[in-house]
Amino acid sequence: MPYALSFLLFVIGLYCAVVKKNMVKIVLGILIMECAVNLFLVMLGYRHEGVAPIVDRTHLESKAALDGFVSIAVDPLPQALVLTAIVISLGSLALMISICIRIYEKYGTFDITQIRRLRG
Repeated sequence: MPYALSFLLFVIGLYCAVVKKNMVKIVLGILIMECAVNLFLVMLGYRHEGVAPIVDRTHLESKAALDGFVSIAVDPLPQALVLTAIVISLGSLALMISICIRIYEKYGTFDITQIRRLRG
């Protein structure tokens, strides 16, 4: 069920990015899609009653203890990917917003249909 909710969130963002004519709403739709993908990646690494993947000396004493720890530890790779994706999406969001501001300064509107008509 949580995967379906993540997919629904992605579809809502896709709808905003494709159907809406306002550039700010398109940027928000792209942001919603990025959040849906990040949520999906976090859910992939989730394990019920999992523990943080921090290995200390007690887990390194025997192979059996380490194997038991690995079987209950949460996967840290999706968390690292999401942290990286958050930083990248922040940079791309800043770029998209700055492009929207520059287009608004030049054309005086956020509507993409009017901007296409104003092209000379």
